[in-house]
Amino acid sequence: MLTTMKNAWAIPDLRKKILFTLFIIVVFRFGSVITVPFLNVEALQGLMGQIGESGNALGYLDMLSGGAFANATLFAMSVTPYINSSIIMQLLTVALPPLERLAKEGEEGRKKIASITRYGTVVLGLVQGTAFYFYLYNSSFEGAPITMFNKGWEQIFSAFVIIFTFTAGTALLMWMGEQINKYGIGNGISILLFSGIVARLPHTINLLGKYLQTAHQDPANYGKFYAFVPLFVILFLAVIWVIVLMNNSERRIPIQYAKRMVGRKMYGGQSSHIPLKVAMSGVLPIIFASSILSIPSTIQLFTNPTKGFWKSFLDAFSSTGWMYSVMYFLLIIMFAYFYVAIQYNPIEMANNLRQSNGTIPGVRPGKPTSDFIARILSKITLIGALFLAAIALLPILFGAATGMHNLSLGGTSLIILVGVALDTVKQMESQMMMRHYKGFLD
Repeated sequence: MLTTMKNAWAIPDLRKKILFTLFIIVVFRFGSVITVPFLNVEALQGLMGQIGESGNALGYLDMLSGGAFANATLFAMSVTPYINSSIIMQLLTVALPPLERLAKEGEEGRKKIASITRYGTVVLGLVQGTAFYFYLYNSSFEGAPITMFNKGWEQIFSAFVIIFTFTAGTALLMWMGEQINKYGIGNGISILLFSGIVARLPHTINLLGKYLQTAHQDPANYGKFYAFVPLFVILFLAVIWVIVLMNNSERRIPIQYAKRMVGRKMYGGQSSHIPLKVAMSGVLPIIFASSILSIPSTIQLFTNPTKGFWKSFLDAFSSTGWMYSVMYFLLIIMFAYFYVAIQYNPIEMANNLRQSNGTIPGVRPGKPTSDFIARILSKITLIGALFLAAIALLPILFGAATGMHNLSLGGTSLIILVGVALDTVKQMESQMMMRHYKGFLD
């Protein structure tokens, strides 16, 4: 990776793209500290500190925004509305025939879908910003209200300013990501998400230092942290290694192309393969599952019963509850299969092979080939889904076993970090390869 960055920096064109990307990241970090007006930031920070300690749903959004959510800054909602809009459009493209036909129209169709995704991002940003405002309006910290104006026209005006500022920040982030795609090194939205998660690294290091300080002050009760903190660091590095290994793992289905005579020349006869990545669904199943399971925690932000059935129900579905872990595991498995089902069609793959005179050795063309591909997809999807579930549940299990909660670098963030880093390096390598490729006139 370092060698790739060094080689890319030596190429003037790529160096300009890297510098432009770094400039956008700096602007993103500046926007992450510009506070939205009409809010009591000190009270909000105290409130979000309590939420982070309780493992609430908003702590996940704060992690993705690099701490901007806890400070109610311009980029408080980060790129989550864009991610949700993209996921919805991806699902609708499969479910609705007009959008499916639009996706098959080439570059023009993709531009129209991208335009619809932008409008969806703004709408979701308005919805999320409105929900966040009403939560802040109904919240307080030690008797101090979060919003400054809570009566009359001042309250209405401040509500519009706060909501539209949050939405404008989301739209600006979407535009910045598109500029990285156009003038930078690519993967614009992913790089902004990557930089937001990396910005939480100092918070995690500081939290580990506090655990060691607690162990030093009270070794009789908290001496266990002397062992748990190094164990966390070891698991952190081990998980990164496993994610890199699984991201590069693939199942290759061998393909043999038949020979055919065209004129006086013989064509075909080559051997190839179909590469199927083990972790083909990426982090999407985790995002889907966490979005659904955040609904009970979000409800708890507005109504928090102290006893009875709903108290037990919400406790079971909190991020530290047993039901949350069980449902998280099952939903990740289910969404992994769902994603593969909408992305890969074994019948279509088998038909394409038959049309190109390709066969899988030992498997007859047609339905036997599609059944064979379906069995392979089912097996590797299960392996990939179990990998995602293990990575996602490891921080929860580690926190339950050691008592070290609120560590912002969970399994989801690590998968995002490693995946974006690997994709960016591969993209830079492909751009360098294009520049060093010699044409037939050279």
